[in-house]
Amino acid sequence: MAAKKLSFSPGDFVVYPKHGVGRVMEIQKTEIAGASLELYVLRFEKEKMTLRVPTHKIDQVGMRKLSSQATLADAMSTLKGKPKVKRTMWSRRAQEYEAKINSGDLVSIAEVVRDLHRAEDQPEQSYSERQIYEAAIGRLARELAALEGTEESEAQEKIETVLVRKAKAAGKGSEEQAEAA
Repeated sequence: MAAKKLSFSPGDFVVYPKHGVGRVMEIQKTEIAGASLELYVLRFEKEKMTLRVPTHKIDQVGMRKLSSQATLADAMSTLKGKPKVKRTMWSRRAQEYEAKINSGDLVSIAEVVRDLHRAEDQPEQSYSERQIYEAAIGRLARELAALEGTEESEAQEKIETVLVRKAKAAGKGSEEQAEAA
């Protein structure tokens, strides 16, 4: 097997689809069952978790660098779009939302946030809806914070500001339609 250049260096932020944004702490060489193995040691601060990923498995598990600015812009514009809620049973939609969150794709995560966001004048979310929404907005905020070099709380405020502005704009549009009628 030819020596392959490592994709990540210690200190790099990476996205591990099932856990979100982590940081490469070190690259370890270890021996397991007589075989030499090279591992990325990832630290996920939010979950207080350390994960070791074999360097040759990063493509298989979907580990990637942080999204580009273009992808971030797509995700933020997705938040401004109209929610697309399917008329299927909640359990089926919940599975689809979880799959989107665990895909690690920033635009898919933004779709979940957009679809599950509730404006102040809308009915409350169920507990499971709220849990999925919190997971999605947390993932989105962590990647946004890592990309912009800010705190997660600032990134989450930025996302919520976009959502609230969209809701207010939608509200004004329906008020204008009602007045015209």
